[in-house]
Amino acid sequence: MKKYVCIPCGWVYDPAEGDPDGGIEPGTAFEDIPEDWVCPVCGATKDMFELEE
Repeated sequence: MKKYVCIPCGWVYDPAEGDPDGGIEPGTAFEDIPEDWVCPVCGATKDMFELEE
């Protein structure tokens, strides 16, 4: 699965790990995360993430 990086802070969303503290189960693709989810580090919105190259 593809990883996405938060542009403001550099935190990487890894689908294999998810974001358990944010209610996102491991194995959840970035595309399947609810639109109101935010970066657990800086609070940036989902649209502030880009595909990690």
